[in-house]
Amino acid sequence: MAREGARPAYDPAGHDSALRAALQELRTGRWMAMRGLLLETGEWWQWTQRTQILAAAAAGTDVVRTWLSEEPHSIPAAVMHARVTVERALRAHREEHRRTHELWKEAWQACETATHTAPHDPVPWVCLLALAQLDRDRRWSEHRCGPPEPMLPPGPWGLLAEADKRDPYNREAHHRMLQFLYGRGAGGRLAEASGYAHWAADSAPPGSALHVLPLYVRVERYRRSGGRDAALDLHWVAEDATREARQAFRSWFELSRPAERSLLDLNHLAHALWGALRFPDAARVFDALGPYWTPVPWAYRTSDAGDRSQAVDVFLQARARTRSAADDLHPHP
Repeated sequence: MAREGARPAYDPAGHDSALRAALQELRTGRWMAMRGLLLETGEWWQWTQRTQILAAAAAGTDVVRTWLSEEPHSIPAAVMHARVTVERALRAHREEHRRTHELWKEAWQACETATHTAPHDPVPWVCLLALAQLDRDRRWSEHRCGPPEPMLPPGPWGLLAEADKRDPYNREAHHRMLQFLYGRGAGGRLAEASGYAHWAADSAPPGSALHVLPLYVRVERYRRSGGRDAALDLHWVAEDATREARQAFRSWFELSRPAERSLLDLNHLAHALWGALRFPDAARVFDALGPYWTPVPWAYRTSDAGDRSQAVDVFLQARARTRSAADDLHPHP
């Protein structure tokens, strides 16, 4: 458990020390540690998570390109190449870079190649789902497929099904689908994202990270509303908000394996339980975070979402308030 009042660290690797070591090597321009790590990664949830985090670190370098040139038949290298090209395309899209379309085409080709090179791997399909959000006008037919339920909107359901076929309830695949739905517009469109998140959570087995999805939509709704208004605190204690926080805690946190818990999911759950005044439950989630944190969703409770120092102050206040209230409710003998 983190020391009382200790400032948390933002570390994408979190509790995964092997990933942290590979990231350190990657940042110095070396790829052998990444290669070794991926070759020993045996479960799809971990493979998906590690390749995503490694790609975010490698996207500004030529490390993966060097690896692929030296081992052109390497399946992990091909998947990482798809990951890196997608990360670059998404960054260009966010920055409205003039090369966005070119990078998008390059990423799409890398993903298509990876689907054939690694036919049993969900990650190339997750990557194609990530790219779907760049198709703002829904020109591609694969991005406007009919949904599995009448109440859900059209979208890249075929891509999600391919990822799901290889790794049922893949966490990132469903988050990419959520991001696609966010991009369909503001206001009423958020209701589509909310409906999707609840549908995915209701369909997921006990212990699945998909039970946390509704908490992300609630944070997104708060962000779009501008946040920080005292009246909006009711947003977190409303009956449906409390129910979502309680459901995520019971259906995911209490039933999942600690190693599989994403730091981002833990932060969203701690934030939701704190906001819902469920302090004993929130205290357990803060304890599970240990020395780590993520700026989102805490940044949306500040006057400047880009100021990480403000965000960490909100996190610290929430953690202190939670532990104090939990101790008052259940004092130690």
